[in-house]
Amino acid sequence: MYKFFQNLGRSLMLPVAVLPAAAIITGIGNTLNALHVVPLIATFFTTVGTTILEQLGILFAIGVAIGMSKKNDGAVALAATLGFLLVTVVLSPKKLAPLLGMKMSSIDMAFEKMDNTNVFVGIIIGLIAAYTYNKFSETELPLALSFFSGKRLVPILTAFFCTFLAVVLLFVWPVVYSWIVWFGESIVGMGSVGAFLYGVTNRLLIPTGLHHALNSVFWFDTVGINDIGKFQSGKDAIKGITGRYQAGFFPIMMFGVPAAALAMYHTAKSSQQKQVYGWFLASAVAAFFVGVTEPIEFAFMFVAPVLYVIHALLTGLSLFIASFFHWTAGFSFSAGLIDYVLSLVNPVANHPLMLLVQGVVFFILYYVIFRFVIQVFNLNTIGRGDNELTDPTTDNKSVGTGETNSTHGKYYHNAMIILEGLGGRDNITNLTNCATRLRLELKDTSLIDQQKIKSAGAVGVTVSGKHSSQVIIGTHVQQIADELEKKL
Repeated sequence: MYKFFQNLGRSLMLPVAVLPAAAIITGIGNTLNALHVVPLIATFFTTVGTTILEQLGILFAIGVAIGMSKKNDGAVALAATLGFLLVTVVLSPKKLAPLLGMKMSSIDMAFEKMDNTNVFVGIIIGLIAAYTYNKFSETELPLALSFFSGKRLVPILTAFFCTFLAVVLLFVWPVVYSWIVWFGESIVGMGSVGAFLYGVTNRLLIPTGLHHALNSVFWFDTVGINDIGKFQSGKDAIKGITGRYQAGFFPIMMFGVPAAALAMYHTAKSSQQKQVYGWFLASAVAAFFVGVTEPIEFAFMFVAPVLYVIHALLTGLSLFIASFFHWTAGFSFSAGLIDYVLSLVNPVANHPLMLLVQGVVFFILYYVIFRFVIQVFNLNTIGRGDNELTDPTTDNKSVGTGETNSTHGKYYHNAMIILEGLGGRDNITNLTNCATRLRLELKDTSLIDQQKIKSAGAVGVTVSGKHSSQVIIGTHVQQIADELEKKL
């Protein structure tokens, strides 16, 4: 079950990756509108951006199907698209009214949400499509039906399975919908306290990768909160309220986490500061500009868990403060400078400049608390104790391949060290990646050499059972993954 939700969290990152396009295009429209430059063009750009947000349900169906299938194949994407359209169209009020012999006004309002924005249904159908692909993509039918064998069978069976799903949802969806609305309203009803609880839980789930699943509840239209969608589109947004599950992350990711990196740099051994400096600087820049904080978080998450608990509580506190004072801003990818600047021109934002003031306060809090706790408890953060980094300039040769770096990309050398640290290519059965991590299925996790992997620039390594592992790389994880794919 843990592995399932971990993989689901990874697959949710694929549809989330398209959101920056919506934010940038909508930002252009909002900017032109604020400058009163050709209203028609401003409205056009805003409409284009919000149109992307209105398709999140089908995007999640496709993303989950691809992410959860054993192979990234067009057949599973086609199956998910077919299944999603089948269910949402059949269960739309327009189709249900004549089917049930009722007036559209008499159809349960739950079915009004059975459209392209329904992320909840999109995830379910994505899972169905992925299961169908994994189970039947290699099935051979009798000779007379052989044309429909293998991958061609996947969309066909998905359509049949989704037909049964539509029948089930016809009776179950109104009940499920009422539960979902109740859950969303209970969280919203907690106000700033709910934002605090969400912030703390969000950070505590980072080590497992399950935070993406939690985020989908608050950021998208899974339970009716839809914080990102409402903020970006302005539809049904409430100024000072919409964005409360996003705004508090800006002070943390732009200021707090870089301050934690600075504290770890200043408390590292003087002989280690040369190695630590470049690593933390790059990670801090990524956190500030893009909002990717995992490289820094994994640097102390396991070696100093007390710091990570403090980090989670401070994140919750930041969301509480921003929500309490109704300081709101929003993002499409993460709470970095790029998304912050885009949100400044969004009319839904409320006193967003105050988040910078809050950020300065949290920079001081993080630096003072982290430095104090590291020194008082003598924690083995990077560059201290038995957690020292090797000097990357001491060995620039490729490892175990007999090949030189000159004929390969700049990430080849590090990728080969990581490959060796994972027990070699024969130990790897499956390799994928998300925004910052390699996610692997191994024959035997006991063969992992964590120190070797970390010597190649990895932040950390997590192991789950005998076969699952994650290697936390950072924002250049895709390049490392590409090099490993070539070798595999």
